[in-house]
Amino acid sequence: METLRQLSWFFKERWKRYVIGICTLFVIDTLMLMPPRLIGGTVDAIRNRTLTPADLTRTVLILLMLGLLLYGLRFLWRYLLNGGALILEKTLRERLFAHLTRMTPSFYNRKRSGDLMAVATNDIPNIEQTASMGVLTLVDSLFMTLLTFIVMLTAIDWRLTIAALIPMPFLAWSTAYYGKLLHERFYLAQEAFGEMNDHVQQSVSGVRVLRAFVQEKADVEAFRRVSEKTLERNVSVTRIDALFEPTIAIIIGFSFLIGLGYGTYLVFTSAISLGDLVAFNMYLGLLIWPMFAFGWLINVLQRGGASHKRLAELLREEPDVQEQEMPVASAIASTVEARHFSFTYPGAEKPALCDVTFTLGEGETLGIVGRTGSGKSTLCRTLLHQYPVDEGSLFVGGVPIESLSLSALREKIGYVPQEHLLFSRSIAENVAFGKPDAAEQEVLRALELAEMGSDLLQFRDGIRTMVGEKGVTLSGGQKQRISIARALLLNADILILDDSLSAVDARTEESILRHLRKERAGKTTIITAHRLSAVQHAQLILVLDEGRIVERGTHDELMQRNGWYAEQFRRQQMEQDVVG
Repeated sequence: METLRQLSWFFKERWKRYVIGICTLFVIDTLMLMPPRLIGGTVDAIRNRTLTPADLTRTVLILLMLGLLLYGLRFLWRYLLNGGALILEKTLRERLFAHLTRMTPSFYNRKRSGDLMAVATNDIPNIEQTASMGVLTLVDSLFMTLLTFIVMLTAIDWRLTIAALIPMPFLAWSTAYYGKLLHERFYLAQEAFGEMNDHVQQSVSGVRVLRAFVQEKADVEAFRRVSEKTLERNVSVTRIDALFEPTIAIIIGFSFLIGLGYGTYLVFTSAISLGDLVAFNMYLGLLIWPMFAFGWLINVLQRGGASHKRLAELLREEPDVQEQEMPVASAIASTVEARHFSFTYPGAEKPALCDVTFTLGEGETLGIVGRTGSGKSTLCRTLLHQYPVDEGSLFVGGVPIESLSLSALREKIGYVPQEHLLFSRSIAENVAFGKPDAAEQEVLRALELAEMGSDLLQFRDGIRTMVGEKGVTLSGGQKQRISIARALLLNADILILDDSLSAVDARTEESILRHLRKERAGKTTIITAHRLSAVQHAQLILVLDEGRIVERGTHDELMQRNGWYAEQFRRQQMEQDVVG
């Protein structure tokens, strides 16, 4: 019942639908008590030879009208209760999706994609079942049992009723015991399903890597083990499911046996009539559905409870980057500043950045270079406020980033990450992702600036070419340039290129940078790169090593110092000369 209590917010929100639906169930249950009494009276009239054709016709017509009325009422409750549950399913999916879009990278580092997909596609429908069939079964079984019990007790014979219900305590104990086992096992089964989902998602995404390393058989074997684990856990759930119906059937059988045996004795002793015994057995038959339904209710509630627990665990997660109560709605200037900025990833022991200090004026370009793992991308991510940072250490437009609203900060910054992600849409839709109302000419202009214009001629459908999942039909350089075009279309005040020219050749890189300098005159740009030619035009270049600034200055100043930057630049120039 805890699951229904946790869903009370929805029942209160849609109270009219549920009140009318439950009242309809009450009317149906009340009407269901009439046929046994009518048939019992007819049996007594036949036995006493007092049944007339008019009486029989009236009884048949009443039963026919009851059937039609029950048909309409059953349609009504299904529309109300099942329809309400579908609204709940939609609401929960939207709430989960909105929650996932708010979460920061550290959340996705802890959670597997397969588990998140399993909650959305498998757990939420189980909760929907609780809000539809669970509510129906709970209300209907309790009310029907109570009504039938009262009628049997008062209108037939109280001794026969109590005798027939002697096995009922065993039903209560068995369903409670099975329900506890079912909750535990179903939770584990859902976890295994999430693990299998995650394996499939990773295998499909990385199928080219699997083939390149000839690991198809190994991956199939790994999936077989995950699938076997999922099967075992689902079989353990099915074992408990399989015990419900036989247990209830045995208990109901004993009730009928007692009712028929003791009822026959009461008929012989003239304590009740034959019609009463027929009516009693029909009433006892009406109790079969509530008894089975009660067992099924425990099943549905335990499944829904396990699924709701998994959903609630996700929704309780809070993003580790929180806006202040009164955030600054916009940053007017496009300056960027770091003051003795240090940063450690959540859960890490060693800091990724240490004592980083720089000032970037409006319209200037900052180049960030260094060895792999030196902290270049980390600095870009922290400027986007993807992780919590120390107060008063990073500033955009003179405002601490923790004081800026997240939407204002990210609207001001155009970002091209290292991992260029394209959606399974057309080239035009991918470029216009951040500006859906962009005109076709704007999209083409952005692609030209990203040196993608000549590549479009290779595609039969031009900018309407579908790129496939994650841009599978494109080369690495094409995906990178489309990502750059997407950022250029936004024309943000600050542009961050995080090693986003690594997959293009030197000449293409030079052309793109020339376009950037021309088109973004007066706007701020931050470029991280391994190829130093990409940053030699910058007003300030930072050389990072293990999260610390070891060199800083313009290109000419760094070349005069003959440090790591000068050595790397000369080596790359020599390599370029050799290549020709």
